[in-house]
Amino acid sequence: MAESSEGEEEGKLTGGNPQLVVDDDLRDMAKKAAWSVSSCKPGNGVTSLRDDNLDTYWQSDGAQPHLVNIQFQKKVKLQLVVLYVDFKLDESYTPSKISIRAGDGFHNLKEIKTVELVKPTGWVYISLSGTDPRETFVNTFMLQIAVLSNHLNGRDTHLRQIKVYGPRPNPIPHQPFHFTSTEFITYSILR
Repeated sequence: MAESSEGEEEGKLTGGNPQLVVDDDLRDMAKKAAWSVSSCKPGNGVTSLRDDNLDTYWQSDGAQPHLVNIQFQKKVKLQLVVLYVDFKLDESYTPSKISIRAGDGFHNLKEIKTVELVKPTGWVYISLSGTDPRETFVNTFMLQIAVLSNHLNGRDTHLRQIKVYGPRPNPIPHQPFHFTSTEFITYSILR
């Protein structure tokens, strides 16, 4: 991970990972969500955030903060947000300060994390865990990623990809072991 020293609510992330590496116990939650953005240039909308192509990007078109809204039909557990940004290509369009907010909807979003990015190029990992070590995820209907400022005082922003991950559920409730094969799962319960 590309995290450096992180405070209680605000952290500084430098660098970036050239490869996307995510633990096996996490699953991609993005397909279960409705995505929207506060503004965009024609041809650089929300689909560019989700196309798995690092050459495309969402470009905002309006006043800051620039918002990416990720809404779920039911409450979900989210653990990790991963952004792909490229300071070398995007320069003043690269976000420098990001706020992550969660809630039931637009009416009650609360900031859960503020992150400062220092000339990032690559995948940037933002953990949603709280200061309490038992809080490893956020239970929410909505996640909002707000770009508060850009490098070099840029006005509009470029985000090339966003991935959202939650914990992979255990297929058998109250089962302490995580079996992966069908045969083991079949015989894991005594009657």
